[in-house]
Amino acid sequence: MNSNLSTLRDYLRVVFRHKAVIITTFITVIISVFVGLELMTPVYEAQVKILVSAQKQIDSPYYRGFGAYEQSEASLTQSEIVISNPVIERAVRALNLHERPPDYEKNYCSSLKAYLIDLRLKMSKLKSDIVSSENESLSYSDLNDNRQIRILHTKGELANPSGNIHEQPYAFRKAVERLKRNIIAEPIRGTLLFTIHATDFNPQSAAMIANVVSRSYIIFDLEQQLAELQLKYGEKQPIVVQLRENIEKLTQNLTGATLPDIEAIGPASVKIIEQALVPLRSTSDKKKISIVLAFFMSIFLGIMFAFGLEYIDHTFKSPRDVETFLNLPLLGAIPKKWFRNKSLLRNTKKATVLNSSYHDLSDQIYLLMKDKKLKALLITAVSHLEGSTTIVANIGLSLAREGHKVLVIDANLKSPEIHEMFKIPNKSGLTHVLEGKIALEEAIKEIDCNLSVLTAGNTTLNPTLLFDSTRMANTIKEAKGKYGFVFVDYANLRNSHDADILSSSLDGTVLVVNESKTKHPVIKALIAPLVQKKANIIGAILNNRTFVIPRILYKRL
Repeated sequence: MNSNLSTLRDYLRVVFRHKAVIITTFITVIISVFVGLELMTPVYEAQVKILVSAQKQIDSPYYRGFGAYEQSEASLTQSEIVISNPVIERAVRALNLHERPPDYEKNYCSSLKAYLIDLRLKMSKLKSDIVSSENESLSYSDLNDNRQIRILHTKGELANPSGNIHEQPYAFRKAVERLKRNIIAEPIRGTLLFTIHATDFNPQSAAMIANVVSRSYIIFDLEQQLAELQLKYGEKQPIVVQLRENIEKLTQNLTGATLPDIEAIGPASVKIIEQALVPLRSTSDKKKISIVLAFFMSIFLGIMFAFGLEYIDHTFKSPRDVETFLNLPLLGAIPKKWFRNKSLLRNTKKATVLNSSYHDLSDQIYLLMKDKKLKALLITAVSHLEGSTTIVANIGLSLAREGHKVLVIDANLKSPEIHEMFKIPNKSGLTHVLEGKIALEEAIKEIDCNLSVLTAGNTTLNPTLLFDSTRMANTIKEAKGKYGFVFVDYANLRNSHDADILSSSLDGTVLVVNESKTKHPVIKALIAPLVQKKANIIGAILNNRTFVIPRILYKRL
């Protein structure tokens, strides 16, 4: 990227040049965000606030130790108890969460997520059927413990490590694990308070789960006290009987419904000071904001990619690049022709951008050659892909139609193209002249009264041997004597030796660089031998120039 970027037009040129990257980035980010939001099922969150008083109805070493805890440590300990198995399992049983269908989420999610859920369930069922078919001929006694556990999972049972099979179905354990993931207990810093957050796809269910888990936690706390009192006083002690009645009463209230505050507080050492209410908004009610942020971020990211690509792109992208990196005057720029890029100008009088560009280029070369008294120019490029042959042919055609006598010579002996453009035979040409087989006049083909072409011809000899001979210099000298302008096309700067020989035989050299294809370091390295031998490089032509900024916007900047 050019380090001299300073105007708004320069920055806009980068943006419009890489508009495909920006648009692709924009579409990719927007689609990704939209799909991601579609895959996010709205979740509602309800919370219960609990006070840890740590005052038990029995004085025991266990509870005395707890009273010595720091406030934050006490809340943290109790918040961990909330997500313990005894508390969570009681809540699962009370709400029958293990009886929820596997596709419960489909009632609340998007059609795309519903499709993926159906697909996942089908794959799971297929896998289960395969496992069942593999083992239907085997009995449990023939399997090792690991294999037995696998089959029990498939059939809805679970084996513990000790070998005893619990009556709990697999669905129940899955429900317990799922509820643990949906419950968060957070201590409130600097207090004996902590909150229990419960999430669910249904707002009413979220509030019910939060309330049931908090009450299940209260029951668990009472059960710990009951166990201590029974050990100390026995089962008939009034306090023990009262605790047992309180536990039974709280167990009956494990419905999730909101209770009167006095009943909700309960007799335990931990107090529910704020019950969960049905949440009014889901935690994912920010889709519009997410889309808006994605819109701006995608544009920003696309522009960053565009400037990143511009920075690592070392090709010529503007006329100023040619003058800056080559330190040569720009003779002209030829706009990119999207169709039939190698065609000749048919009607030079027609007012088109292409005709106007060639007209300006021809005038510039004419004035320069007249001013410096030059008659023969070598027009060269890195390779024939740069389009130098088309430029040479159209310059000769443009000058000839203005009354100047022009000769175009094709020195691309290995890959000639001039004869194809003018649709003339290549049976005899420059090679035959240099080999002394025919005279120059016999090899030249007249296109019209002012334009003549010397095709490359064909040979089995090394082109370097032909160029590095007195006949080449004599041929150029003879051509200069008969024509007002001689243009030699040699599109192979990679063969620096041949380019050096040709440039020394001609009055000057013109470089052709291709926008967005010719790289700065490549062309500079290839012309270094010519510069070292003081070749007369009079300027450069920028081919396939594109005008990326819309004309309406360009004129206003």
